Amino acid sequence: MKLYCYLFCIFLFASQKTLVAQYDFSGYVDTQHWSGDVYLSLIEDYRKLSGVYPEQIIQKTTSDSLGYFSFSGDNLPPENRMYRIHMENCSEDEKDAIHFNGFCPDSKEILFIANNHDSLTLPFSFDKEMFCKIVSNNQKSDAFIKVDSIIHEMRFAFASYRSETNRKLNVKKWFSTLQQYVQNQDEPLTELYIYAFLSDKANNLYAYYLEDLNTNPYYDQLLQRLQTKYPNNIYTNRYKAELASDKFLINSGENAPKNYWLWALFIVLISSIAINILQFSQARARNKIAKDLSKNLTQQEQKVLNFILEDKTNKEIASSMFVSISTIKTHINNLYKKLNVRSREEVKSLYINK
Repeated sequence: MKLYCYLFCIFLFASQKTLVAQYDFSGYVDTQHWSGDVYLSLIEDYRKLSGVYPEQIIQKTTSDSLGYFSFSGDNLPPENRMYRIHMENCSEDEKDAIHFNGFCPDSKEILFIANNHDSLTLPFSFDKEMFCKIVSNNQKSDAFIKVDSIIHEMRFAFASYRSETNRKLNVKKWFSTLQQYVQNQDEPLTELYIYAFLSDKANNLYAYYLEDLNTNPYYDQLLQRLQTKYPNNIYTNRYKAELASDKFLINSGENAPKNYWLWALFIVLISSIAINILQFSQARARNKIAKDLSKNLTQQEQKVLNFILEDKTNKEIASSMFVSISTIKTHINNLYKKLNVRSREEVKSLYINK
């Protein structure tokens, strides 16, 4: 009888442990360059994927003397969600002033997919880089890192297209490549990650996205996949609303009554004045930020920056600096990180009216 009771207790304990999900996210940070605080954020707005948003932070911990940190618990959603772990070198007094609209000039982050059942570690890379690799029991966790490598190739390729015709042809190819790749991952959240990038209104790809939306059934199919896997989820509802809004924008442009051109002209004029005022104030703020960030650039990176502002291609920059194109790509990648930008256009936007 005692044996049966003992076995029953073991079974009960094992069952409870199975039923209570437990996540464990851990990793290492470079304590020589980063302060000890590490933050875990749950991203429910895919328009705020990258950056520092206090409302997204759900846990804060401190790394030990070796740089090790860990988050654990059982309070995360059971389904996959988007998460961010980040560090920053901003003091508490500076955060409110510096973290405007999610921007942080001195932070390091990694995005991943996870749920309440997952174990995940962020080890150092072979060259002691942090937040570059994910090891997890969830096969979807490192999907964003894989996608970023393709986006990185796309950015460099896009910068080398000089004519608009050539850009359109190649952008169509890249759109198709990215969409096919993420669809094969069988995780709609990865597709949302790409969608957020391609459809960003601040992105110079936005016009191409609208053209693609008008002819490509992919976007409606993605909505179906989201509704199947994440019904009534905040991701799904937002995507559905944005899709309807963008389609309305396209249809409105195609079917605008011609006899309202005077009103349209008036609206454009007023909007232009308002936008110019806004852009002027934003340009002044960007110029100050750009000046501060430029201090962190090396001499070679500063040269590359100047060439980018002159609209030189990677090949032209490499020729002028007597180095290989791969070296230039490395400089540009480091420059992007230090300036907290993702494209040449964003680099140039920092130095408008400089």
